[in-house]
Amino acid sequence: MQFIRQLGFLKLGSAAPRQGIDDERVLHLFRNRAELKKAHSSLQDEVHRLKERVKQQEGATARVQEMLAGLEARLGQPESGYPALVFYQLRELWAQGRNLLTQFVAELAASQEARERRAFFAEHNQRMFARRQSVETALREAEGRAAEARARVSALEQQLAGLRRFWHYFARRRVRHQLQAANLQSMLCMQDLEAARAAGEQLAGEVPPEFGGLSIDSRRAINLAAIGYGQVLFERLQNTPVMELAREATSLREPPREDYGDRPQCETTMAQIATARTLLQGREGLQNDIRARSDRLRELARYRNAADTVPTAESLASTADGTRVLTEDLWEIYRLLLR
Repeated sequence: MQFIRQLGFLKLGSAAPRQGIDDERVLHLFRNRAELKKAHSSLQDEVHRLKERVKQQEGATARVQEMLAGLEARLGQPESGYPALVFYQLRELWAQGRNLLTQFVAELAASQEARERRAFFAEHNQRMFARRQSVETALREAEGRAAEARARVSALEQQLAGLRRFWHYFARRRVRHQLQAANLQSMLCMQDLEAARAAGEQLAGEVPPEFGGLSIDSRRAINLAAIGYGQVLFERLQNTPVMELAREATSLREPPREDYGDRPQCETTMAQIATARTLLQGREGLQNDIRARSDRLRELARYRNAADTVPTAESLASTADGTRVLTEDLWEIYRLLLR
């Protein structure tokens, strides 16, 4: 009977851990199920977003195809084809001026950034050289003091070792005091030496600083030069009949319904556009014109705060030497200026 009760105890004892394992498995399954539901919901949201983007792209593609079909229809007819050619040549003329300004700003910024980067790291190297010299000097001085302190301790130890007679009692006591002070001084010198070595290791492990980019003064100077260049381009086209036509064409996405005249008139306008394109590309005296205009603008320029790099349009248009580039946002100049 006692043997049977022992078997029952063993059976019950083995069933309890089994029940705990099953409970853990059930909890694990529920956790996995919740995570799978969450992942499934996230994937459904992503699929919905992608479907919306596809619909938007299909709509944009349909609009572009409609515009192309309309353009093909216009170009297929002589009475509407020539005005369409004039329209896109006017847009290209205005884009050419903007591209010239974009390239001008990019070249100036790259050149000035290279100079400032070299100056920045040259100054950093000079500072590092001075610090390195100072650390090395401190290290050599600490090594010298530590060597002198160790030599002093060694000399006193040798002197103490020679004082073995009983009549050397007072001499030994004096030397022991001196040795104690010398050991303390040697310990302090070793601490200074370790500090000097740590300073050298810290200096050697320093990461070179990152270049922070163009300075505010440089960005202001580049922006003024770009505004001056934009004014030069504007003045070159100011007296041509295509200036206002080009500005109007940039505000439209497709050729206007009103024509630019008949075929002879359109051919005349296209010839004028070609002349204007040549004026924009002219390089003779360009640097002097930009420099003179920039110098005048620098005297007029006012900024909203010390960190602002774009001058206020009112300050540059306040006198006869001012410019219309900012007030009228010619060539979309605000998008080209450095911030």
